[in-house]
Amino acid sequence: MKTTTTPLISGQTPAPVSAEAPVHVAFVRSGARELYAQEREDFLAPATALSAGFDLRACLDTPEAHIAPGARLCVPTGLSVQPQQPGLAGFVYSRSGLGARDGLTVAQGVGVIDPDYTGEILVMLLNTSGEERRLKRGERMAQLIFQPYVRPVWQEVPELAATRRGAGGFVHSGR
Repeated sequence: MKTTTTPLISGQTPAPVSAEAPVHVAFVRSGARELYAQEREDFLAPATALSAGFDLRACLDTPEAHIAPGARLCVPTGLSVQPQQPGLAGFVYSRSGLGARDGLTVAQGVGVIDPDYTGEILVMLLNTSGEERRLKRGERMAQLIFQPYVRPVWQEVPELAATRRGAGGFVHSGR
């Protein structure tokens, strides 16, 4: 993994803010590359110098789709990805504006793209609003972030070690 530096504020000393790792990408639907390019040569680059995610676009077969209140819609992205670095997986998150403003969120909270999955990324959107929502072809509707993961080496024990919290659950540690 290669670490890069980017200044946070003009004139400040650059600080490490991200790492780079090779990821293969394939456009797997007709017209998908053009949806992402939108006349930009560097369309696979992050939107800004500090953007963590890559925007996924709705690669719909129709000009738009309708999502009823409380309904889900499986949205194709037109992309397949394959990280080239061991221990790296893709994670699909809601776009904050689309979720907060329109109530369209990734249905399962976060989608996991395992490194050995090479099919098209499909995003299950959930309409949490009380109104029908429309999603247009090419609209940015989720974001893809690559993150490292750890595979545990399980060790069965008769019981877990005691901690101060113990089995205290939801809201147990206070506000």
